[in-house]
Amino acid sequence: MKLKPEVRQDRPSTRRVQGIRGRVQLFSIKSSPFTITMSLRVLVGVKRVIDYAVKIRVRPDKLGVVTDGVKHSMNPFDEIAIEEAVRLKEKKIAKEVVAISCGPTQAQETIRTALAMGADRGIHVEIPAKEVEKLEPLHVAKIMAKLVEQEKADLVVLGKQAIDDDSNATAQMTAALLDWPQATFASKIEKTDGELQVTREVDGGLEIIKVKLPAVVSADLRLNEPRYATLPNIMKAKKKKIAKMKAADLGVDTSPHFEVLDVADPPVREAGIKVEDVDTLVTKLKDAGRI
Repeated sequence: MKLKPEVRQDRPSTRRVQGIRGRVQLFSIKSSPFTITMSLRVLVGVKRVIDYAVKIRVRPDKLGVVTDGVKHSMNPFDEIAIEEAVRLKEKKIAKEVVAISCGPTQAQETIRTALAMGADRGIHVEIPAKEVEKLEPLHVAKIMAKLVEQEKADLVVLGKQAIDDDSNATAQMTAALLDWPQATFASKIEKTDGELQVTREVDGGLEIIKVKLPAVVSADLRLNEPRYATLPNIMKAKKKKIAKMKAADLGVDTSPHFEVLDVADPPVREAGIKVEDVDTLVTKLKDAGRI
């Protein structure tokens, strides 16, 4: 299902695109009216995923990957999102940062990490462990949209994608459901008069856009370098509040829209060989039909 938000336009915002060869283009984008204040409430999604350093193993039933007894951590792109939200608070642009995670009981550990990094409080939307793998970006987007309304948030910051499913869809769907402007793949965020100026990383180079708040932003890899949580902040995080609720409490149905038929390991790469000189290399490539 394609979601295309129809955003209201107060006045055109400037968009500047810098290509690989340095050419700059100016054009307008639509945005919705909002008066920025120095007291933004920022919601940040944090997902519990298998740690990036862990070698993934496919389950015997070929319908998923092994998660029991495997190290988990916060999705790296979500760490960047939390860091950026905390920096906005340090700059007095945001008044509160709320970390949100959908998942089993262990997801609270991920929220605690966000709190130790500087988030003010957390919200845990409980999803049974057996249903987590069936949780789709649309489900999470609906949950985020409901929480935005409930919390009266002004800005949503999400990682551009999760490293487990690589969907890269939650931020876009959230913006569509809220009818808010979106700035995805952000590598730099600056506050201007009543707007956010966001530098986006696109295939052709860098794209600089201005969006009116409220808005949804997704964090790319080069947006910042997340801080390490200090021991005092880790201890303080244990005292910060985490509200618990279920998706049904928000009126969100998490029934799956699709079914996983098969999960397989990537093909094993053949071992390479060493050659003594260029002539031998050319001969072997010809024998293999590569040239």
